[in-house]
Amino acid sequence: MFTLIQLSYAMEALAPVISAQTLSFHHGKHLQAYVDNLNKLLPGSEYEGMALEETVRKAPAGPVFNNAGQILNHELYFTQFMPASEAAQGPTGALAAQIEKQWGSFEAFKAEFEAKGVGLFGSGWVWLSADAEGNLVITQEPGASNPVVKGLKPLLTFDVWEHAYYLDYQNRRAAHLAALWQIVDWSVIAARYDGK
Repeated sequence: MFTLIQLSYAMEALAPVISAQTLSFHHGKHLQAYVDNLNKLLPGSEYEGMALEETVRKAPAGPVFNNAGQILNHELYFTQFMPASEAAQGPTGALAAQIEKQWGSFEAFKAEFEAKGVGLFGSGWVWLSADAEGNLVITQEPGASNPVVKGLKPLLTFDVWEHAYYLDYQNRRAAHLAALWQIVDWSVIAARYDGK
C-alpha cells in the first residue's frame, strides 16, 4: 500500500511561486486521490507489492499506469523544491558541466526547457533526464507518463497540468514555468544525477 508523501516544507514556504492554496490542493487533494485510486487497484493484481517505479515501467496504458505514474511524478516534483530564500540560482558540479556542454549555457537550457513545457499540448510534464552514459535529455511526457518508460533517469520536472498552477497563474503557463526556477533545490537534482 502506498501513502501520501509528507512535504519537507510548510504549505506557505514556496509562495509566491506556488501559493499555500495551490500546494494544499495539489498535494492534499490531487496526489492523495492518485494514492487512494492506486491502492484500490492493486490488491490481487500482478502489481501488488511491486515498487512504484517498476509498476510505471511495466504497466500498460490504463488505470494502474495512470495512477502509479502520477504518484511517481508528483513525488519527484514535490521533493525537488525549497523556499526561494534558501534556493541556489542554478546547478553546480557535474550536472552544471553537462548542461554547459550540451546547451552552451544554463540560460539556453532553461529557455529550451520552458519552451518544451509551454509547447506540450494538453496536460503532462516536462522533464530533464539522464541516459545511462550521463547525457541529458529534455522530454515532454503527456498525461501520467514518466521518462523511466524510455529507460531514462528522471532528474527535474515541471508539472504542466492546470491544477499545478491555475489558482495562481490562470492560463499563464509560461509565467508559471519561468517562476519555478526560483524554488528548485539543485542539490536534490544533482544527487539524482550523480546517483544515475
